[in-house]
Amino acid sequence: MDALREVEPGGHFLGAAHTQRNFETALWRPTIWDTTTYEQWTEEGALDAAQRANAMWKRCLAEYEAPLLDPALGEALEEYRNRRVAEIRAAS
Repeated sequence: MDALREVEPGGHFLGAAHTQRNFETALWRPTIWDTTTYEQWTEEGALDAAQRANAMWKRCLAEYEAPLLDPALGEALEEYRNRRVAEIRAAS
C-alpha cells in the first residue's frame, strides 16, 4: 500500500521506493526470449527463440556435473531403475 500512496494519480511506479527495493529480485527475466534492440539482436546473429533454446540445452548438458553420491546409494538407484525398466517393458 505504501507504493500506492507514494505514486500520485497519473504517475508511474518505476521510481517508487518499493519498486527500487524489489526490482532485482521481483522481476522475472526471460532466458530464451531476446529483449535487446533489433540492431543488437541482428549484430549478435539474429537467433530466434528456438535457436537460443537449442544452444542453451547443449550448453547445460556440456557443463553438467554429476552430484557427489554415496556409491552404495548410486548402486541402489541403478538397481531400482533397471528393475522398473524391466517391469515397464514386461507390462507393454
